[in-house]
Amino acid sequence: MSRFHLPDDELSWRFSRSSGPGGQHVNTTDSRVELSWSPARTNALTEDQRARVLHVLSPRLRDGVLTISSSRYRSQHRNREAARARLEELVAAATVPPRRRRPTRASTSSRSRRRDREERRSAVKRDRRADWS
Repeated sequence: MSRFHLPDDELSWRFSRSSGPGGQHVNTTDSRVELSWSPARTNALTEDQRARVLHVLSPRLRDGVLTISSSRYRSQHRNREAARARLEELVAAATVPPRRRRPTRASTSSRSRRRDREERRSAVKRDRRADWS
């Protein structure tokens, strides 16, 4: 699944009633799960990983806390597993360093095409000019 395992003591769980199918069961069971985790206070990551996670996941953080909710399943247990798996996948994806750009050069023909385009455009503009002489 994912290569990260976050310690249980760093996770905060909240449960509430879920919407959607389930009939009367929905009205009585707290099956919706909200999982909260603070990347700034975790001991599961190195300093480099923590910095990368904070940078990559910054749009999803509220007050420094990442919250994931799951109400896909009718059972609280399966929603807990789904939320934890999604959190660990997010963290694993965020800790992967970005691929380095391989420097490339524009080909000779592409440069030639660009010059031709610029010359044509220049000619069009030159032809529009009024002759004031």
